[in-house]
Amino acid sequence: MPGSLPSASLDQQDGTLYCRGKWTVDALQGLPSQWQAGSGVTMIDASGVTRLDTAGAVLLQDYLRQIRRHSPEAAVQGLSGNARALFERFKDYASYNDESTHTEPGRLEKTGRQVLEGLEELFAFLSFAGEISLRLAVLLPRPWKIRWRPVWVDLGQSGAHALGIVGLLGFLMGVVIAYQGAVQLKIYGANVYVADLVGLSMVRELAPLLAAIIVAGRTGSAYTAQIGTMKVTEEVSALHTIGIPPIDVLVIPKIIALILALPLLSVFADVMGVLGGMVMAKLQLGLGFTPFLDRLNDAVTVKSFLLGLMKAPVFAFIIALIGCFQGFRVGGSAESVGSHTTLSVVQSIFLVIVADAQFSIIFSWLGI
Repeated sequence: MPGSLPSASLDQQDGTLYCRGKWTVDALQGLPSQWQAGSGVTMIDASGVTRLDTAGAVLLQDYLRQIRRHSPEAAVQGLSGNARALFERFKDYASYNDESTHTEPGRLEKTGRQVLEGLEELFAFLSFAGEISLRLAVLLPRPWKIRWRPVWVDLGQSGAHALGIVGLLGFLMGVVIAYQGAVQLKIYGANVYVADLVGLSMVRELAPLLAAIIVAGRTGSAYTAQIGTMKVTEEVSALHTIGIPPIDVLVIPKIIALILALPLLSVFADVMGVLGGMVMAKLQLGLGFTPFLDRLNDAVTVKSFLLGLMKAPVFAFIIALIGCFQGFRVGGSAESVGSHTTLSVVQSIFLVIVADAQFSIIFSWLGI
């Protein structure tokens, strides 16, 4: 019967804590409440311990840790053989749980850790980008090896299904630009130049950037969530097991689909932005559709249109790359999926804006 088992006991005499009996999991009930660490104990005598298991060793280490708060030189004596080896095995466990030995890292240490984590993620991202670029270099000259069915599926999800939100925001952006410009142009009687303002700003800058930001929040996050969920459910590991490269199935089709979809979305945003500008110019300035289009034809050249359009594939590559990269960084929990999805959107939008700024600098240097 459990009641007949020799239970563990504690006895404090002359600065020594005597441990006796069977220090096993079935005999330790109530023991922690029998003694509280005090400043008078300098040694633990465990020579009276008849048996010691994992639970007893952990509890004994915990008592030693409490005593060392008052007497740093305290030690455990009387254990030998396997009992001593088991006791020493849990030394790190006790020190890990010792709140007194752990202090909050300083500001410099926190900064250093953040820098190291950032550098590690940057290195991982560059490695991932290099791997994807090499794989594209192998597959693009051999299009029959590309899995086109996932490409068409992703093209529909990232392109056709995004037309509504991209068109609506493009239209509203054109309305806002025309309205703000009309207030100033009306003062100088230069109503017709609202077409220049709307056309050039939408075609060269706002339409590709607006479409990229919407796609980053809508499609890039979906890429991260999809791949991250597959990692949590070990579907990615299953692909490795059956000999299918996950990059060929999960990454390459998404990148190709988004590179095809984003330029088309940018053109659609151009059209809707110009349409919104035309409507506002008619309402605010009394400028008819025909004069607006005639002026737009003179202001917006094919060169300006192509300069804006060439940004879209670069933005698409950045968004798809970051979305897939963060998906593969997901750990083994649903919380990790959510955090990496958020991180994917933030990083995608940030790098898209940085890339757009780089385009502006390059165009300025080239005089275009």
